[in-house]
Amino acid sequence: MIDAYQASSQARVNAALEPLFVAPSPEMKRLYEAMRYSVMNGGKRVRPLLAYAACEALGAPAEQANGAACAVELIHAYSLVHDDLPAMDDDDLRRGQPTTHKAFDEACAILAGDGLQSLAFSALLDPSLSSVNAEIRLRMVTTLAVAAGPAGMVGGQAIDLGSVGQKLDQQALEHMHRHKTGALIEAAVHLGALASGRAEAAQLAALQVYSGAIGLAFQVQDDILDVESDTATLGKRQGADIARDKPTYPALLGLDAAKAYALELRDQALAALRPFDAAAEPLRDLARYIVERRH
Repeated sequence: MIDAYQASSQARVNAALEPLFVAPSPEMKRLYEAMRYSVMNGGKRVRPLLAYAACEALGAPAEQANGAACAVELIHAYSLVHDDLPAMDDDDLRRGQPTTHKAFDEACAILAGDGLQSLAFSALLDPSLSSVNAEIRLRMVTTLAVAAGPAGMVGGQAIDLGSVGQKLDQQALEHMHRHKTGALIEAAVHLGALASGRAEAAQLAALQVYSGAIGLAFQVQDDILDVESDTATLGKRQGADIARDKPTYPALLGLDAAKAYALELRDQALAALRPFDAAAEPLRDLARYIVERRH
């Protein structure tokens, strides 16, 4: 079920993203090529899927969340480009391909990341990608700005860089990951719900619990895969976190306990969706997929 939903959602968001990478002048061609390379060279598109599924859970067509889906994927891609830089994680491989600074160069990668970040907000405000009114659109921009910035993803990355070689307890580790990974996943669900134009406070509160749980589960499973998977399957260097002496859930809890915790978080997410009807089934499937995926 999730395979068909993922394929249709990937096709939908890719079709919406593609026109965004047309260079407005010949001098900018290389920049736009680097931006396109960073976004369109694969990826699971989990965040766009969540935006579409949240929109559908509230009874609106998935296409209404195109702006939200594009925006969260553009922010995610920009974060990966910058995370891979020599000054950060210094990675050579992403999605089975050379990282952007290897395929182009370091300066071009920095600018590509900058461009993708700005493009995300343009996509969120593009009326052709989303038909919501100005008040909802303002709420969406605020949501994305907070999630992507120092109070969210960027702050989490700063904590992550400062934690190398440190021994964090579970509370500190979760604090880091609720920012670094969880904030954008939570934003994807929230933005998709807002894009429906039908979101009520009680529904948003339930979806917040759901997205908080799967955001953390996503990172726990990533840490597990860093131990159990291989470079070819992951599309990035296996064991990288261990090599950098980063704190992880398997290192802190043990591998079996980390797996049990991922399942516990999945169950928390599914429980939060009890008030929703069958229209929320893709959200339920995504909660299961996040802890069952192998890459």
